[in-house]
Amino acid sequence: MGKLGILRELWEFLRVRKKWWLAPILIMLILLGLLIFFTQSSAVAPFIYTLF
Repeated sequence: MGKLGILRELWEFLRVRKKWWLAPILIMLILLGLLIFFTQSSAVAPFIYTLF
């Protein structure tokens, strides 16, 4: 099950407890993590750091 199980549990938590305000926060955290992961060893990295 692994990571898919965690995502399924998170989805069930959001759906059952009506915590929809957490969804945009989680989406932004995931996107930021992906941005950091994909740019850590590329030529774009110095330009990304200037954004923050």
